[in-house]
Amino acid sequence: MMDVKLIALDLDDTLLDNTAQISDENVCALRKCAERGIYVVLCSGRLEAGIVPFVRRLQIAGMEAGKYVIAINGCSIFDMHARKQIFLQKLAPEILLRADEIAKEAGLETQVYSSDTIYYGTLNPWIQMDIDLCKVKGAKVDDYHSFLQKGSPKMLVPCNPETPEVAQSLMKKMKAEFGNRAEVFTSKPFFLEILPPNCGKGQAIGWLCNHLGFGIEHAMGFGDGLNDESMLRLCGYGVAMKNAGDYIRSMADYVTDFDNNESGVGRFIEKYVL
Repeated sequence: MMDVKLIALDLDDTLLDNTAQISDENVCALRKCAERGIYVVLCSGRLEAGIVPFVRRLQIAGMEAGKYVIAINGCSIFDMHARKQIFLQKLAPEILLRADEIAKEAGLETQVYSSDTIYYGTLNPWIQMDIDLCKVKGAKVDDYHSFLQKGSPKMLVPCNPETPEVAQSLMKKMKAEFGNRAEVFTSKPFFLEILPPNCGKGQAIGWLCNHLGFGIEHAMGFGDGLNDESMLRLCGYGVAMKNAGDYIRSMADYVTDFDNNESGVGRFIEKYVL
C-alpha cells in the first residue's frame, strides 16, 4: 500500500466518465479514503462553483478530509468549511490585454474568471459552449478592456472544436511572446489557457500539502491532459489515466488499468491505497 495523505483528482476524462458523471465505484472508493482521513481534493480548470456539485456527489463536503477544492487549474484553493479562498494567483493586466489583442487578431474572443462567473466582452458560440460545459454563470462586461486591467487568475481563448489547429497556432505565438511571464497551454485541443507564471495544479497541491503539514511526496494525483502535467510530475504518486495521451502516460509514475468510463480512479485506489 502507498503512503498517501492527499488524493488530487482532475474531473473531465479522469474522475468523470464521458457523460460527465462520477460512477458509484469511484464515489465508494473516495468516500472510504475521506473516512480514513485521506484528503480528497477535486482539482480542475473549472471555477469553484462548477466543482462543488461534484464534491456533493462524493458526499464528502462535510468531512475535514473533503473540505478543499483546487480551481482554475491551480490559481485558486477554496476552503468550503470556512467559506473562503485561501490561495489565489492572478495574471498581470498587461498579459491579459495583449492576449486579448492576439486572440482578436485571429478572429476569436477571450473570457476571464471569478469564483463563480465567466466574464466576456463579446459572446460567441465557443464562449457559450464553455459556460454550458462548466454550468456556471456568464456575464457580459461593457468595458472589457478596463475590466482586464483589474487582473484575473485565468484567461481562456475558446476555439472551434473542429479547428484545434487554431488553438495550437495561438499557443505557439503566445508562448514565444510571453516567455516566463505566463503559463500558456491547451487543456482541451480547442481551449487555450493563459495562467500566471509558475502556476499549475501541481504547485497548488504543493502549497496545500504544506498548509496541511506534510510534503507533496505524500500526495497522489490523477489526470489525463496537459493541464495535469505539473500535478503528475510533482506529486509523490502521479497517476495517468489509461485514456490519457502518450506524453502524459509516459511522464506519469503509474497508469491506471481502466479508463475514465470504467471507474479507473476507484479501481486503482482500491488496489493500491485502501
